[in-house]
Order: sequence, then structure tokens, then C-alpha cells
Amino acid sequence: MKKTGVIVCSNAALDYIPHDSYIPVFRSVVIFGDNEKYDDFTEIKAEDFYNRLATDKTAFPHTAFVSPGKMEAIFDEMKAKGYERVLVILIAAELSSLYNTVTLVAQDYEGLEIIPYNSKTIAYPEALMAMTAAKMFDDGKDLDEVLKHLDFIRDHNHLFFCVETLEYLIKNGRLSKLAGGFANLIKLKPILDLNKEGKVETVTTIRGSKHAREKMVELVLNEIKDKDVELCIIHANAKEEVINEIKEAVKEKYEVADINVYPLTPVVGAHAGPGTVCLGYIEKYHE
Repeated sequence: MKKTGVIVCSNAALDYIPHDSYIPVFRSVVIFGDNEKYDDFTEIKAEDFYNRLATDKTAFPHTAFVSPGKMEAIFDEMKAKGYERVLVILIAAELSSLYNTVTLVAQDYEGLEIIPYNSKTIAYPEALMAMTAAKMFDDGKDLDEVLKHLDFIRDHNHLFFCVETLEYLIKNGRLSKLAGGFANLIKLKPILDLNKEGKVETVTTIRGSKHAREKMVELVLNEIKDKDVELCIIHANAKEEVINEIKEAVKEKYEVADINVYPLTPVVGAHAGPGTVCLGYIEKYHE
């Protein structure tokens, strides 16, 4: 059996989740202005990134994914460690051209079988895929078994997002200035989700942040009836009282001991904007 390893992209925010596996990260870059560049997490962490956005209103970040040269350096490192094959778990191809780029780089790279995997998601569900795959390979599971499990996670998760500010959606081209200006004027808040193909869609718009969060909770609770799920809250420096409000609203109607909370890493937060909060779920694996 080939020695198989796992790589994940930094959009998964795996760096913020304790785990025991060896999982290298393709780090995207956060860019301010023309020349100020930081590798995600290793050079700019979530707390520092969101603090900067809060204190410097002129700072508007954009992002770039990892260069082919850095990809190859990680492939070299894994090959040197004796890996014969790597599974590269990547942000939804609908959200980034990273999947296509990795596929092209893999075609020309020699001495290592490289399998790009379109997670069709982002953040914690993508991180869970990476941790699950790494553990299964460590336990001696074969590639087909691992892919079957990852496909289940991919097809049985759903993330809903409440965006606090429309500024970042407008500047990143996901919302027109006219529509965004009107929505801001009457305090409309979009609830977004990732569909089954990993594309961002607007589910509905609600007037006021609190009402939007209530609707987000309602949408999730309606979907998880009679399901055994792991819930998660993912946020871009949302206030603690907002996170607790969501937890309590869920616990009123769904029996769960607690809900894990994860940060939205800077390269994702740069597009969603500070204050964004997500409630999502992943069905627990079953045959």
C-alpha cells in the first residue's frame, strides 16, 4: 500500500484546531495595498487581522492563493519524508481557481502521485475532511475508503452565513454598489449559504442583524430535525454575546452539549468581512 499523506489549503483554518496529524498547509496570502503581504496564519493570525480592520478603516485587504513554487516545495518535503502519494484537500472550486492550479501543477510534478480533492466547502468542514483523511491513512485505510468518507462529509454538510457589513461583498464584486447601498440604507442583512456545489448563494435578506441571526438558526434547525449532526459556529471576530446568543437559540430546540466555535481565517474573512458569523452542521458518518 502506498504511503499516503494529506495537504490542506489555509481556507480550512486547520491551524486553529488542535490535532495530532502531519498535515502541511498551502497558505494563501493576505495583501494590503500594493506590497504589504502576509502568509495566512504564520505571518498574520485572525485576531491581529480583524483588529487591524477595526482600527484602520483605510485598510482593505485582498488575497492570493499559494504560488506554484511553494506548492512544489511542500511536495518536495513530503517526498523526502517517504510519501508516495498525497491527497490535497482544497477550498470549493466554485470559490477559487486553486483547485485548477493544483491540478495543473500536479500534472508536471514527478515522483509523487498527487490527487486534488474539491471539498466543495470551506472552513471547519474542510478542516474535518483533512483531519479525518490523515487519521484514516495513519490507521492503514486505503484511498477508496478515505474518499468514500470524505465524499460523505462533502455531501452532508451545510453552512449558513450572516454578514454584518456589506462593504466587503461590494468591494469584492459579489454585490453591486447600487444594491449594497440600498440594502445598507434600510439595514438589510443577507443570509448566505454554500450550496451542494460549493457556490455562495443568497438564501434571503432580513432587516436587522439580530433578526438575520434568528432566521439563520431557524434554517439550520429545520434541516437537522431527526439527524445526528455536529454543529459549528464559525466567525470573523464576532462579539462573544452574539456567539452565545446563537448557541442558546440552538440549545432551546436541539439537544446538544455544546457547539464548537472556530475563527474564520484572514484569507476568508477578507471576503466575508468582520463580524460575519456562520452556523453550520455536518452529519455524523454512517454507511
